[in-house]
This record gives sequence, structure tokens and C-alpha cells, in this order.
Amino acid sequence: MSFQGLGLSKAVVHGAQRMGYIEPSPIQLEAIPLIVTGKDLVASAQTGTGKTAAFALPVLTRLYTAQGFTRCLILEPTRELAMQVETAFRDYSCFMEMQVTLIHGGVGYGKQRESLQKGSDVIVATPGRLLDLLEDHTADLSRVEVLILDEVDRMLDMGFLPSVRKIIEKCPKERQTLLFSATIPEEIERLSSWCLRDPEKIEIGALRSPAETVNHAFYPVAADQKFDLLIALLDRTHFDSVLIFSRTKEGADRIAHKLKDEKHSVAIWHSNRTQSERVEALEGFKKGKYEVMVATDIAARGIDIAGVSHVINYDVPQHPEDYVHRIGRTGRAQKVGDAFTIMTAEELPHVKDIERFIGQTVPRLKLDNFPYVYTALFNEEDVEAALRGARGVRTHKGYSFGRRKRR
Repeated sequence: MSFQGLGLSKAVVHGAQRMGYIEPSPIQLEAIPLIVTGKDLVASAQTGTGKTAAFALPVLTRLYTAQGFTRCLILEPTRELAMQVETAFRDYSCFMEMQVTLIHGGVGYGKQRESLQKGSDVIVATPGRLLDLLEDHTADLSRVEVLILDEVDRMLDMGFLPSVRKIIEKCPKERQTLLFSATIPEEIERLSSWCLRDPEKIEIGALRSPAETVNHAFYPVAADQKFDLLIALLDRTHFDSVLIFSRTKEGADRIAHKLKDEKHSVAIWHSNRTQSERVEALEGFKKGKYEVMVATDIAARGIDIAGVSHVINYDVPQHPEDYVHRIGRTGRAQKVGDAFTIMTAEELPHVKDIERFIGQTVPRLKLDNFPYVYTALFNEEDVEAALRGARGVRTHKGYSFGRRKRR
């Protein structure tokens, strides 16, 4: 089923399509029709399953047009998550008149107060800063129609639930409430019974297995040779288009600029880029203007880019499910794709987490005729001894690997 068949407005569908979304994920297929009709919802869904679009698209459909006061509130446990969700709402509403405000700590109050005073239809906030703005009467939740509690299990872990309860009490009792969490422990069950009305329940498990059409391997290297190895992999690989993942936005910018210095045509995709910059990057990458796109995990979830022949993880993802979603950007539509992950000794614990998560050992490979500096990763017994206090590793024997020159 396409997004057009889920009851979404044309403007919202066009916004999603403009950002590269083609087919709904399982959580989107189940949640969107329920949310559009105004039902309360408790959804258990792992990070990376497409849950942001699962609530953003139907909520924007329900809001329809700007009104100049706060009608939707999304609570997030961290600044980074709040920024990602705010970016998503802006992207999906690009064909609508909708004001979205981001509220979080760590920065001054001035711009946030100014934005709220001008009138904001959607607030994406962390609990602490929002409470501050409620106490000084800058924020007003008295006309909220939709309340979304995202990553509630992380809020519980971080001790935010008392603050969340205070915020909920500032919202109207007659509202739609959506609760998303990777797990639903007893305390969250009690919260949902208190703040939701006869909710529907959805449970979506994490995708644990890479597609059979993806060949994937880890490339051990010393930390100061990571970029050199990346260049060598690109030079020796026959690719149509390659998607490179960085753990941070700053890292993505740095990698992209160095690749441009090496005469690669490069697009950049992360949440600090403006909407027009991301649209241009995506369209240019799809049409072949850029042979390489460097991105953060925002590109790993939900965006369908046909023809990605290779994925390279410049940084090992810190969450195992992100690995599955990253490398799933290639090997699509029954085509075979390759995924390379450059790994350093300090990233080995994350590598072992990935292998436990997917239930398989990933080959360690070495590139022929690359001037390797010695790293303990070439002898996993040494690594096991060095990391014994943290996490152990089993021995894997790598083998030489080379590819044709790129076109």
C-alpha cells in the first residue's frame, strides 16, 4: 500500500514524497489510519522503524492548516531527538502553512520565547525547558488537540516522568494522546492508563536480519587511517552510487569536504542542513549528479533511494538496529548490494553488539596492497586481552579482498 491509501491529506503525502518516502513501514501502515481517525494509541516500536512519520503524517493531516496557537505537543527525552522530530515535521509540512517550534535546554530562551509569542501550531520539546516556559506563561497548552509522548521508556530511564505528568496536567482532558516506546514496563502502563482513553495498541518488533541481497563485511583499521581506507575502498569499488554514514553531523560535513578535495561529487544529508539543501541533495543523488551522499542516521530510516549499489559505514553505529537499517539502503528491489563498515579498536564493543543482535558473525576483511599501520584488531586475541575488562571478542580470520576500479 502507498501513503495515498492511508487517509492522509494530499499536501502531507506530497511532503513525504518530496523527502523520498515511497512505501509505508509496518508501524506506519498500522498507526496512520488509527491516528487519522482520532484514536488514542500505545505503540511499542524500536528506534528505526519509521515511527516519527507514523505519528507526524497523520497529525499534520488532522491539523490541516495553521491556526496561530499550539494544537500539537510532542515530548522527547533528548535535545537530539527533539531536533530530529522538529526537522521531520518541517519537512512533511512543506506544502502546508504550519508553524513548528523547537524547545530544548542548553541554549538561550530568547528565540524560543519569540517563536512561541508569534504563535506556533506544533511544539517539539524536552520536558525541562518546556516546564520553564510554562511557569513564566510563555507557553500555553490550553488548546492542545494532540499530545505525543515519544521514547517514553527513555524518559523513564532519565527520570523525566514526574515532569511529564506536570506537563500533561496543563493540557486539555479532551485531546488525542499517542504514546510511543520501545518497551512498555509497568510504570509506563500506569502512565498510559492515566493519560489515555481506551487506546488502541500496536507492537512492532525490531528488524534484526539484514536483507539476503546485501553482502556485508567489517574492515579493521587503525583510527588514523580511517579516511585513507575509505578513499581506497572507493577507488577500488565499481559502484553506481554510494551512501556513506557518519555518526555525527559534524563528522558528515568533515568527510564530505575531504571527499570533495579528492574530486568526488558529494551530497550531504543531515538535520542541520536546510530543507532546500536536503531536497537538492536527495534529488541530485537520485539523478546521478552526486556519486556519493554522506549522511547521518536520518537517511537510514524510511527514505527509499533506488539504485544505491553500496553503503559504507564510516563509523560503526552505536545501536545495533541502526546497522540493519543503514545497510538496508542497498540491495533493494531484489538487486544485490554491498555494505562495508570501517571499524577501529574502540568501536569493537559496538561491533559485538551488532553481531549478537543479528545473530551472525560478520567477516573481517583486509584490502590488498593497502599500507596498513598495525592495529590490535588484526589479532583478535590481543583485542580480547585489551578489552577484557569491558567486552570480549571471539577470533575471526580476515581475508584479502579487492575490487575493480569505479567507473
